Amino acid sequence: MAPDAAPITSDPASPCQDANDACAPVAEAGASAARNGVDIITLGCRLNAYESEAMRDLAAEAGLTGAVVINTCAVTNEAVRQARQTIRRARRDRPDATIIVTGCAAQIDPAAFAAMPEVDRVLGNAEKMTARAFAPADGGPRVRVADIMAVRETAPHLIAGFAERTRAYVEVQNGCDHRCTFCIIPYGRGNSRSVPAGAVVEQIARLAASGCPEVVLTGVDLTSWGADLPGAPKLGNLVARILKLVPDLPSLRLSSLDVIEMDDQLFELVTGEPRVAPHLHLSLQHGDDLILKRMKRRHARAQALELCARLRAARPDIALGADLIAGFPTETDAHFETMLSFVDEAGLAFLHVFPFSPRTGTPAARMPQVAPAVVKARAARLRAKGAERLRAHLDGWIGREAVMLAERDGAGRLRDFTPVSAPGAAAGAFVRVRIESQDGETLSGSAA
Repeated sequence: MAPDAAPITSDPASPCQDANDACAPVAEAGASAARNGVDIITLGCRLNAYESEAMRDLAAEAGLTGAVVINTCAVTNEAVRQARQTIRRARRDRPDATIIVTGCAAQIDPAAFAAMPEVDRVLGNAEKMTARAFAPADGGPRVRVADIMAVRETAPHLIAGFAERTRAYVEVQNGCDHRCTFCIIPYGRGNSRSVPAGAVVEQIARLAASGCPEVVLTGVDLTSWGADLPGAPKLGNLVARILKLVPDLPSLRLSSLDVIEMDDQLFELVTGEPRVAPHLHLSLQHGDDLILKRMKRRHARAQALELCARLRAARPDIALGADLIAGFPTETDAHFETMLSFVDEAGLAFLHVFPFSPRTGTPAARMPQVAPAVVKARAARLRAKGAERLRAHLDGWIGREAVMLAERDGAGRLRDFTPVSAPGAAAGAFVRVRIESQDGETLSGSAA
């Protein structure tokens, strides 16, 4: 498994679990939104963001008011520390509120959160998706966390839209059957399970009918979708059904993908269907074969390079991003240099760089560790390489016209997910812009 579970940012393609897809970012870390007297604080990933949206409706259905729900992340020890810090801050800000803690950190270590004096209730990842768990003062147990490995289904929680967001994230899969040595998320999310295609199509049709301009498919291990369904359909089959049965959906985007699981139909749709966004975020983690093996990843360097080359050849306008971990246990200078060269050879435009941090309970935490100062230095070099690649990508847009989706007035992203500033663009609309300059991080343009 890999981290769609990374801290929430505006990028729909980052890691959660899969530092694969479980937690890919979606808003700003600690994103908060209140409705019906319930404040929901989302930490970690885009899958958490989707589930927080569903929880708002579930809490309202249960009649919950005067509460703060904190949806936690567990991808790193730092994520857990931030969760505890957020809980304490919530109690200071809302002394009379009911504090409910849920999410991956709560699922993995419920006792630790139940021991915090600020916490009134602890819910597991299965329980948080039921209205009864949010019923006020129902006399039930304070800690409600079942064995996540016993969960066999992922319910299609239908939501009408996404509060304060231009694009909607739709959960089509949850859990992971893989056991990457650095990742704790399978123990927070359980084994892989898929939402049936019919339920996915129904939800996306509802979103499209409400005017949603773009939908992002998300999950913990997105490309494993379908393996547990009758006939074991592939993700490409789901994408094809969505495009056929929801013709009024303007744009469909995919979150983090596993290199080894891209089926032929999915490849054809990603490279040949205009409504599928020309942007893929790949769960790579490293560029050296020995480190990939020690991570227990299922692809080799050559397989990743071959896929990137095929994608760029078939769709020249595609932009590729990846998750990469610097300073993994036993990583030598030579291993790291191999990863740096991989970034150039693969033609990556966007990097999510993670300095390795041992997560208690994972095999990697018991491996020989790289010195913290070395990890920090390597992460800095890898980020510098990412900045270099991004500048080159941005330069390629200067003087050209492109279509952007305005996420807020005057700013948004191109179809390949490149950030762009364009004064006058109205939030929620697709706008054609002429690209005039770049500042190393963002394009600037004007309405064409």
